[in-house]
Amino acid sequence: MERIVSNMTKVTRRSWIKGNAALAAAGAIPTLPRRAAARPPGRIILSHVLSLDQKDRIKLCLQMGVRHVVSSPSLRGVGPDQYEAAMRKHKEAWAEAGMEVAVYEVMTPVPADNIRRGTPGRDQELRNWIAYVEAMGKVGIPVLCYNFGQGGRRTGRVVLRGGAISTEHDYEASKKLPPAGEALTEDQLWEALTWFIQRITPVCEKAGVKMGYHPNDPSVSPYLGSAQIMISPAAYRRLFAIADSPYNGVSFCQGNFRSMKYAPGEDIYSVATEFAERKKIQFVHFRDVEGTADTRYHETFHDEGPTDMARMLQIYARSGFVGPLRTDHAPAMEGEDSEKNPGYAMLGHIHALGFAKGIMQALNIAYE
Repeated sequence: MERIVSNMTKVTRRSWIKGNAALAAAGAIPTLPRRAAARPPGRIILSHVLSLDQKDRIKLCLQMGVRHVVSSPSLRGVGPDQYEAAMRKHKEAWAEAGMEVAVYEVMTPVPADNIRRGTPGRDQELRNWIAYVEAMGKVGIPVLCYNFGQGGRRTGRVVLRGGAISTEHDYEASKKLPPAGEALTEDQLWEALTWFIQRITPVCEKAGVKMGYHPNDPSVSPYLGSAQIMISPAAYRRLFAIADSPYNGVSFCQGNFRSMKYAPGEDIYSVATEFAERKKIQFVHFRDVEGTADTRYHETFHDEGPTDMARMLQIYARSGFVGPLRTDHAPAMEGEDSEKNPGYAMLGHIHALGFAKGIMQALNIAYE
C-alpha cells in the first residue's frame, strides 16, 4: 500500500505508521481519546411527583425509565396507630403500578400548628410526628421533605419561548395579597423549630428516615403577614447546628437557592458543594428560575435558565450524594392547561427529564 503526501515523497504503509506514531508521541497530532473519566461516587435516583390515578403519567414515567415516585398517603381520618398500615398499603399500590416510593413530600404531613406557636397541644403533635417517622422507617420510606411555613403563591404568568407558559412571583405584588394565617415572629419560629428538631432527630436516626427541610418559597421575609426563616444559606447552617446529624438536612430546591440572597463570596454552586459534602442534601428539586425572590422571578425551561445545570449535577455526584432528584416547576407547553396545577403539566417535565439524563450520560454520572 502506498500513499502520496504533499511533497510527492513515496511513503509505504510501514513508514507512514512509524512516522505518525513518532509525531503523536511528540504531541504534533492528536492521539485517540482516552477512556472515559472515572465515574463519580454519587448516584441520582430520578423520580417524579405522581398520584395513583394518573395512569397515563405513570406509563410515561416508566417508558422514560423513571421508576421512583414522590408521593405520600392521605391520612385524613387516620390515627397515629394506623399510620403504618396506611403507608404500607400506599407503598404496595405503587409497587403494583411498577414504581417505588422514594420520598414523602408533604410540607406538614401531620398538624404542627401548636408546635409552631409553642402553645399547649404541641406535645401531642410531636407524638404524632414521632409516630409518622417511625411508621416511615418500618415501611421503608427513606426521605421526608417538609416545611413548617405557610406556603407560597404565584402572582402571575410569563410567556417563554414558543409560547410556553410559566409562573412568576412578584414580591411587591404579593404584599397586596391577604395574609395566609397568623403572624409569627422569627424568634417564635426559630424557638419552635429548635424544640422540634432536638426531639425528632433522634427518632429519625433510629428509624433510618432522613428529613429535608424545604426552603420557604418564595425565600423572603416577611411574607403574607408573617415572618419566614428558611430563606438563606445561613439559616440552613443554623438548622444543621441544632442537631448535627445526617438525618437533619435540606431538600435542596435549586429554584429557591438560585433566588436567595447570598453573602459575599457565596453562590448556589459553593453552597450546594458545602451542603453536599457535609451530607446534608436529602433530596433535590431540579429547577431553575430567572430573577430574585426579593424582587421578581419566574420559572424557566430547564435548559434556558441562568444556572449551570450540568455543574449542579456534577456537584451532587462528586460529593457522593445518593438520593432522589425530581424535576420541578416545568412550563406548560402546547396543548396543556397552564392554569391547572401550574408547573406540573407533563410535557415540560418530559423535556426536563431527558435533559437531565443526557447531562448525566455525558458526564458519566450514575443514575437510576
